[in-house]
Amino acid sequence: MADKIRVAVAGAAGRMGRAAVRAVAAAPDMTLAAALGRERGVGQDAGTVAGTAPLGVTLTAELADILDAKPDVLIEFSPGAAAAEHARAAIPAGVRPVIGATGIGQQDLDGLAALCGAKRVGAVVAPNFAVGAVLMIEFARQAARHFPNVEIIELHHDRKRDAPSGTALRTAAVVAAARGSAPAPAVKEEETITGARGGRAEGIRVHSVRLPGLAAHQEVIFGGPGQTLVIRHDSVSEESFMPGLMLAARKVRSLTGLVYGLEKLLEL
Repeated sequence: MADKIRVAVAGAAGRMGRAAVRAVAAAPDMTLAAALGRERGVGQDAGTVAGTAPLGVTLTAELADILDAKPDVLIEFSPGAAAAEHARAAIPAGVRPVIGATGIGQQDLDGLAALCGAKRVGAVVAPNFAVGAVLMIEFARQAARHFPNVEIIELHHDRKRDAPSGTALRTAAVVAAARGSAPAPAVKEEETITGARGGRAEGIRVHSVRLPGLAAHQEVIFGGPGQTLVIRHDSVSEESFMPGLMLAARKVRSLTGLVYGLEKLLEL
């Protein structure tokens, strides 16, 4: 039997990190090697913090402890700046990062890609690990060739800090590339309340909603003469992201560079 994949989880006390710890613990081909957090849960068993059985791995606040555990893969759900910092330390040590954190800028992505290339170490960065969300973006790409008029509404829980979401920004980029030039506006718009028409990403209107009771949801609304097309995805719990995350954790070991987007691993 092949050795199990040794996985470390950063941001292990957060909502996504706790779900990742549970998913790793349940995967027959993986073992939790280390867990990184900030204040909450530090010094406790990572399994207990995640709401599952104790795993014999203590949640630490020190990145050095993670690297000392010699994981094969680092699942990264720390905030954007910290995620990039952790990845920059992991790659030279031969640890392959799988990053789901939002807020990583293009400069950081370019730097990580160069580092992966120099060290011949794989990495995966994805704004969304839900397979359904990736398919939503792919379907929107196809629709954009026929419906150039489009707006995006993304809805999340009230604890999400960034707006718009990384998924909305990715959707806008994909749709804009597929549709080509944006259609001319039907009228000259006037906002009586600043921001009422949302922000713009790649020339596409994006609207963000933050409310308790929501999880992660997005609609891509296309309009044409006499018809509309709505493509919607709903994640109702963190478990929706785990199949895609586990796929990335398995496939990243065979990569020798940085891959952006789960769709590359799904071969869409």
